[in-house]
Amino acid sequence: MMYSVRHITRFRYSSPITESVMEVRMQPRRDDAQHCLSFELTTAPTTRITASRDYLGNIVHHFDVLRPHSELTITAQALVTTTAVPPTAALDASAWAELDALVDEGDYVEMLIPSQFVRSTPLLRAFAQELEITRRDDPLSLLREISERMHAALTYMPQSTRVDSPIDVALQQRQGVCQDYTHIMLALVRDLGIPCRYVSGYLYHRRDDTSSSAPDATHAWIEALLPQLGWVGFDPTNNLLAGDRHIRVAIGRDYADVPPTRGVFKGQADTELGVAVQVRLADEQTVDDELLLVMKPLSPPRHDGEQPEQQQQCRNK
Repeated sequence: MMYSVRHITRFRYSSPITESVMEVRMQPRRDDAQHCLSFELTTAPTTRITASRDYLGNIVHHFDVLRPHSELTITAQALVTTTAVPPTAALDASAWAELDALVDEGDYVEMLIPSQFVRSTPLLRAFAQELEITRRDDPLSLLREISERMHAALTYMPQSTRVDSPIDVALQQRQGVCQDYTHIMLALVRDLGIPCRYVSGYLYHRRDDTSSSAPDATHAWIEALLPQLGWVGFDPTNNLLAGDRHIRVAIGRDYADVPPTRGVFKGQADTELGVAVQVRLADEQTVDDELLLVMKPLSPPRHDGEQPEQQQQCRNK
């Protein structure tokens, strides 16, 4: 599949600020199943943009705006192709031993230990008992079962958590967004001794979708390391294996490693954030105004000098 992706981020300030410093993770990754054919990042006000790779291989763009401004708009546009990978029904029961040997021989510690948003809490352990999660069958079948049971036990609810909410918030209220689903599944899977990582990206919504989801947001899911298969994506928000509708942008231990934008500013001002995301088949025609109409505030005003970050909320049944 070939997709056109457009992602607009807009910061508005209550009074002019004198400087903005920002890092951006919006350029899709390149791997065997995905190719980023083109990528463009622009800002208003305009400024010089540089790029580098972080230690996980994510492309990070950096810029600063050194003149007074009351609004900052970042626009990312990409053309991406994805290839469907034929699903594997199950692995042999011996896959657990193969997995343990793989972990012993490799360098996967960071994807096994607790991180900022992925921790084993009493609520998480109780949730694992409720879902009857233990090592059984084979790793692939168990991960599919975890995704299915999480999908049934939790309710997707936009704006029910914050970008910095710990997993206990979603577990206690039994609702959250894809960022919460992903953090919870990561914690459950790491407790089983399976290396797994957070994936930030986009999800293509077919025009005939009838769900009440909001397509104008970034998405998140997990990837787990499995013997014979490598890194396999699981989308617990939608109870799907990640496929050719999932567009990978960045990987990390959790959301803290992969926010689409992160920055600070100089000045005494309240700030708020609006985001619009559009993923279309490359041959679909789109009017620019159609995307701008869905711009909406996604975070409350802040005045501590840190730019607000965008929570990952996309869902699609």
